[in-house]
Formats: sequence, C-alpha cells, structure tokens
Amino acid sequence: MSQALHTPPSPPVRPVPVEDDLPALAARYGLTVSGARPSPAEYLRQLWARRHFILAFSRAKLTAQYSQAKLGQLWQVATPLLNAAVYFFIFGLLLGARKGIPHEIYVPFLVTGVFVFTFTQSSVLAGVRAISGNLGLVRALHFPRAALPVSFALQQLQQLLFSMVVLVAVVVAFGSLPALSWLLVVPALGLQFVFNTGLALVFARLGSRTPDLAQLMPFVLRTWMYASGVMFSLPAMLEGKNVPGWLADVLQWNPAAVYMDLVRFALIDGYGSSYLPPHVWAFAVGWALLAGVIGFVYFWKAEETYGRG
Repeated sequence: MSQALHTPPSPPVRPVPVEDDLPALAARYGLTVSGARPSPAEYLRQLWARRHFILAFSRAKLTAQYSQAKLGQLWQVATPLLNAAVYFFIFGLLLGARKGIPHEIYVPFLVTGVFVFTFTQSSVLAGVRAISGNLGLVRALHFPRAALPVSFALQQLQQLLFSMVVLVAVVVAFGSLPALSWLLVVPALGLQFVFNTGLALVFARLGSRTPDLAQLMPFVLRTWMYASGVMFSLPAMLEGKNVPGWLADVLQWNPAAVYMDLVRFALIDGYGSSYLPPHVWAFAVGWALLAGVIGFVYFWKAEETYGRG
C-alpha cells in the first residue's frame, strides 16, 4: 500500500499538433496539393481536353497582334516580305550571296527561307514570354501551363499558312508550277511545327525563371539565321574554304536548314535533291521527335512552379 501511494504520476500525454498530421489527414479525405504536377500521361490528357481553348487563344492572339495597325492582318505577310526584300538587296545584290543558286530561282529561294525561318524564330520568341507575359492568366486559372507555349506555336503556324498564299504566288511568278512535290510541304511544315513547339516549351520554362532571356534571344536567333543558309546556299558558300568537314555537316544538318531545304525542294523547280544533305527526311523526323519529347518533359517537370514566387 505504501509503495502504491509513493508511485510518481505518469507524465501527461501531449496532443500531436494538427500540422504534423496534415499529410495523413489529407490522404484520408482524398485531398491533394493545389497545383500538383500530374503524371505525363495525365498531363497530355489535360492538354487534349483543352484543345479548344488552345486553338481559340491562338486565334485571339493572332487577331490582336496587328489590331492597332491600319493595315491590320496584312502585316502578317508584309513583314517577312519586307525582310526578304532587304536581304535580297544586301545579300543578293551587294554581297553576291547568289553563288551556287541559279539566278532565276534565287528570289523564291530567299523568300522561302525567310518565311520558313521566321516560323521557327517567332515560335521561340513567343515561347520565351509565354509564361512570364501571361502571369495574370497563370495565377487566376487552373489549366496545364503547357497550353500557353503550344498555343503560341500554333499561332505562328496559322500566320505562316496565311503567308503561304504569297509564297506560292512568288514561286509561281518565277516559273515553278504546281506539282505533286508540293504535297511534301505538308509533312515538312508538320514536322517543323512539332520542333517549334518543343523549343517553345523549353524556352517558356527558361523565360519564366529568367525574364531577361527575352532580350538576349533576338541576338541568338539572328546568329542562327546567318548560320542556316537563309540568304545563301551553305554548300556553295563552304566550297573551297578551309572548313572542317564536321562543321560543314553541322551547318547543313541543323534543324532550321533542314526544314528550309525541304520546303524549297518541294516548291521550287530547279532546287533538286543535289542541294539537300543526305538522309534529310530522317533528320527532319529526328529533330522533331527530339525537340518535342525533350521540350514536353522539361516543361512538365516544372509545372508546379509556374506563376509562383
């Protein structure tokens, strides 16, 4: 009895803080983290479910792009045409960049290069600002953020399709009549669109973290343009120069040059397969798959971070 009376009391049981049990409590009632990253397959499903939004958003951006200009949507075609005219004067007339290209096809060669490269250039520049330039939308609404860079790439595809009317007119005016080879434009531009979308996704993530990237990219893209043979034939310019063979291959097989060459080959009579690097279609498919897969995965991995901080 005396021992029982002198037994020290048990220490009081401390209640577990609610915060420490939040994960178990959330799991018990089926709650998930707000903005949690879904699986890649689920992410693709969400993107497909919002395909109508992506298309409508791209059309709205395309319509609003030149809404303040008096010529309106005509600038979609006039801008690359004016660029081609400037490049023709400087490179075609003053610098003699027509070397290796028959004079009668140099103008459609140049115009095709400008239009096709502008498609990639504009997709990248729009992708850089896809997240950082639409933070209000990102923070206000719940949707897969990849919808933004995809819609901007789609906007540039629609703009290119408008421009194709003028491009076809230029090609026909210089003697290239419609032929079955023109059908090759469809897979060439389709592969380029996948490639451009992948780049837009990569640079959308980079641009969301580093807004200053938007100021740097025009210089990078201008360098890429000069190295891709927009205004001249790469094989003709490299001929006779002390250039390592691997560097010549890199320049010819870079994706911008590949897609330009395919569209030129499809549309322009006199621009035959001798102007194309070997295995050009394999490289076109490879670049599209590589950029598309890497761009999707790279962007998806940061899905939870967009619009925060």
